[in-house]
Amino acid sequence: MEARRGEFLISTDKSLLDTDSVHQFLSEESYWARDRSLAQTVTAIENSICFGLYAGDRQIGFARVVSDKATFAYIGDVYVIEEFRGQGLSKWLMEYIVNYPELQGLRRWVLATRDAHGLYRQFEFDELRFPERWMEKTAPNAY
Repeated sequence: MEARRGEFLISTDKSLLDTDSVHQFLSEESYWARDRSLAQTVTAIENSICFGLYAGDRQIGFARVVSDKATFAYIGDVYVIEEFRGQGLSKWLMEYIVNYPELQGLRRWVLATRDAHGLYRQFEFDELRFPERWMEKTAPNAY
C-alpha cells in the first residue's frame, strides 16, 4: 500500500526500503538503537510491517510496527531525517500508520519515546493507563 503527498511517498513495499540508510540512521543518529547491528536491523525489518517515507527515490524516513494484527501493536524506529523535518511528514507518517487497514480494531498500541510526546499525543497516545500492570525485561543497553 502507498500514499502520496506532492513529491513524498509512504509505502509498505519492503523492496523499496534502503536498509543501509535505515540502519545508518538507527545506529548512528538515533538515541534508541545505537548498539543495533545490521543483522538486527534486517531481522527487525523482516518481521515487522514497515513504512518507508520517500522524497522521489530517496528514503527520508521510516517506521515499523510489530503486531499480531488482531489485538496489539508496537510502533518503533520512527524517524524523518533532519533536513525534511518541520514539514508535517512525521505527523503524516503516524496518521498513515494508525489508519493502516491491517491494524484496525486493535485493543492496544504502545510505543516508547524520549522526546516526541507531542507528536504521539495527537494520535491519542498517552502515558500507560495502568502502569502497575506492565512489566518489562530489557537488555542492559536498552534506552
